[in-house]
Amino acid sequence: MSVLLTGGLGYIGSHTAVELLNANEDVVIIDNLSNSDLSVKEKIKKIVSATREINEINFKVYVGDVRDYKFLNQVFSENKIDSVIHFAGLKAVGESVAKPLAYYDNNLISTINLLEVMKAHGVKNFVFSSSATVYGAAKSMPIYEDFPTGATNPYGRTKLFIEEILKDVYASDNSFNFIILRYFNPIGAHDSGLIGENPNGIPNNLMPYISRVATGKLDCLSVFGNDYNTKDGTGVRDYIHVVDLALGHVCAIKKLKSKCGLKIYNLGTGVGYSVLDIVNAYNKVCGNKVKYKIVARRPGDVDVCYANADKAYKELHWKAERDLENMCKTSYNFEKQQKSGN
Repeated sequence: MSVLLTGGLGYIGSHTAVELLNANEDVVIIDNLSNSDLSVKEKIKKIVSATREINEINFKVYVGDVRDYKFLNQVFSENKIDSVIHFAGLKAVGESVAKPLAYYDNNLISTINLLEVMKAHGVKNFVFSSSATVYGAAKSMPIYEDFPTGATNPYGRTKLFIEEILKDVYASDNSFNFIILRYFNPIGAHDSGLIGENPNGIPNNLMPYISRVATGKLDCLSVFGNDYNTKDGTGVRDYIHVVDLALGHVCAIKKLKSKCGLKIYNLGTGVGYSVLDIVNAYNKVCGNKVKYKIVARRPGDVDVCYANADKAYKELHWKAERDLENMCKTSYNFEKQQKSGN
């Protein structure tokens, strides 16, 4: 039986594919390549084959869109799928404010389509890639899973709507098992330097932008606002290493096998770092190559956001292990390899 990853060639999806394959799971990926590259398939194989024989790796990739019902049905018909991890979706806060209809179309319709096809094929195990943005502007820190929800931007609203869809589906049919993982801020890259965050075009997220400034691909980092209610005026977030995050998905797949019903977990470190903390840590790694300037706030951003992840530790037996220095080192290593063409 296989685990299907939608958006599995993307940043978080590719790292999760590696960790699932390392855990001896069979993996099927769907990706439309809108923010990824087909070359990632061979990089995943290369990483996993360092510890396993290549003929032992059961790994397929389909290029297509989850919104295409006929295509999706074909994937399910050709594979014995037991569980689904749904990564596919647009994910930039600022872009979602400018293009809300694109976000509602892509993120909601893909999920509804996926659930319909799953139901038709009797697949009842589902992990959803949600986000801490569903908490909106939380009134206190750290954030627990039972905090009120209320998004401040269209991207976060799509995540919140999908969570509500999953709750309604579960209420109508409790033979489903749903795990909602609310990520905080994934950064870093695989230790091999082969896979990492590599968005098409100008990055929307902090770390790949910093990395491209450090390697000379971009001139200067724009820091969005220095008048937040934080120690240095820049926004504070809970940054989690992408490999730790990927391992959280492996734990979630194990949990699904226990017929867990519907569960919600925060995946974060429980530590908040400001934008300037990240810049300073990265500069120690790369030798002060990150230039930055302060610009106006970005629409939809909140002052502070960091997790309490005790529930994931108790129920999933998962905990973030990698520190900020490792996050910066692996990001820089990945970006240097990208620049050299490896």
